[in-house]
Amino acid sequence: MKLITKPFFARLAICLFAGLISFPPFAQNIDSIPPKLGLLDNAARPNKTRMAVLGTTLGVSYVGSMAGLYYLWYAGYPQSRFHLFNDNKEWFQMDKGGHLVNSYIIGKFGMDIMRYAGIDRKKSIWIGGSFGLIFLTTIEVFDGLSAEWGFSWGDMIANTLGTSSVIAQELLWNEQRFTWKLFYHNSNTAQFRPDLLGSNFSERLVKDYNGHSYWLSANVYSFLPKESKFPKWISVAGGIGASGMLGAFRNSGMDGAGNPLPQMDRFRQYYFSIDIDLTRIKTRSKLLKAMFSAVRLIKIPSPTLEINSTARGKMRVYAFYPFF
Repeated sequence: MKLITKPFFARLAICLFAGLISFPPFAQNIDSIPPKLGLLDNAARPNKTRMAVLGTTLGVSYVGSMAGLYYLWYAGYPQSRFHLFNDNKEWFQMDKGGHLVNSYIIGKFGMDIMRYAGIDRKKSIWIGGSFGLIFLTTIEVFDGLSAEWGFSWGDMIANTLGTSSVIAQELLWNEQRFTWKLFYHNSNTAQFRPDLLGSNFSERLVKDYNGHSYWLSANVYSFLPKESKFPKWISVAGGIGASGMLGAFRNSGMDGAGNPLPQMDRFRQYYFSIDIDLTRIKTRSKLLKAMFSAVRLIKIPSPTLEINSTARGKMRVYAFYPFF
């Protein structure tokens, strides 16, 4: 059914937007930046050159991604009056986890690039932190005007939670003590529904929720006294996942072409793991700091305990999740 293929284009647009809005720091002409301001340094006050590039990049990326999303996906389907759709039971709510984490990620990038341009703290937090909500709300409006789908309050709640979490932490602590992260690995399920879950790695990366996991990582040191000797970069994380999903709401006996599908259990997965906050590792290299910042929102494989919702309440321990 067409309804359950939508995540591919929506999530692809999200990834493109996040990449575009994080690009300005590396797109500057060094000669245009004052000598005392390094290429990878945040500006202490508004920098006209960076603000101009920031505004242009944001405008082009937003309009371009929205136009591309509309013409690639929505334009080929009938339109309707604005209406609602309840998709809260799809994919064991893994799609809602994706909305939450993506809104958080885009909001964090938004804050970072506004600070890079020298925009003051409060504006960076409130405006930059809202980028994810703005972007994802536009997608929901498109959904609400399409006869194939509808505006989802479940999605909007997840979008709002992700945005609120990034803004609230900056206002309360001036840092992110809790970080939403994501991870993807190839599942054994996608091979049975390549039409729905993807036929290659790039498609499965955005369509196969069986291979997705979403994590909330808490930095331990940030809650301890400043004189503590506890390593600043160690965190603990809890995650969610789901497996055995051959369809959004349920597993049918046949695929879209009428071929029989194997019987498999649909079940939730809950994870508890050690994590690493790369941004808290001391280094004098600005390049390394930039690299650490770029990958900070990806869950690093590490020792993990999994508890799933199968009838036997199966438990599994990984030395290096999800590989072994």
